[in-house]
Amino acid sequence: MVEVDDKPILTHCFDQLVSLGADELIVVVGYLKEKIIDHYGDAYEGVPITYSHQRKQKGLAHALVTVEEHIDDDFMLMLGDNVFQANLEDVVRRQQEDRADAAFLVEEVPWDEADRYGVCDTNKFGEITDVVEKPDDPPSNLVMTGFYTFTPAIFHACHLVQPSNRGEYEISEAIDLLIQSGRTIDAIGLEGWRIDVGYPEDREEAEERLQARFESATETVSD
Repeated sequence: MVEVDDKPILTHCFDQLVSLGADELIVVVGYLKEKIIDHYGDAYEGVPITYSHQRKQKGLAHALVTVEEHIDDDFMLMLGDNVFQANLEDVVRRQQEDRADAAFLVEEVPWDEADRYGVCDTNKFGEITDVVEKPDDPPSNLVMTGFYTFTPAIFHACHLVQPSNRGEYEISEAIDLLIQSGRTIDAIGLEGWRIDVGYPEDREEAEERLQARFESATETVSD
């Protein structure tokens, strides 16, 4: 609910998911969930909202298990602390056209920042062959960005995940199980930008970029 450019980050997420064709929004809530539920109610822009309560924050794979009963087809997953201005539609299109078991938006980051993220390795076909969560020695500088598409196969993998050293059920471990079982996972390179809003300076950067985009669009219309 932190505001970026006078809107909660979740509103930015909802706007993009609706524009990508979401016919239902399933929101995992926990601490202070009432603030989210009271703010959005049971629909956003005519799209129904279902809330799923994750009682303890045990990781992203655990969060996915809480929504399993609501999903029986391919779905998009967007982390609610990210602001995107990027080619999300390319990820959705790849999932639909290639019938991949998953597709991720990935980004190259400076090597000294890669250990903050889930780090990917890919083959020559652009398929993800390995994912490691916040590694001490990153195998690459290609990281997951917080936007994914999955088939329901991910739920079975999430159930098999064991707690990590951090005590969390990591989505990277579930993804690795999909890879080991022969599933196809495609990597789509980020075009544009995204910001994981974890600190005040991240919010400021996101606002500056959104404002610059708005001013650029205004100039184009004026011209």
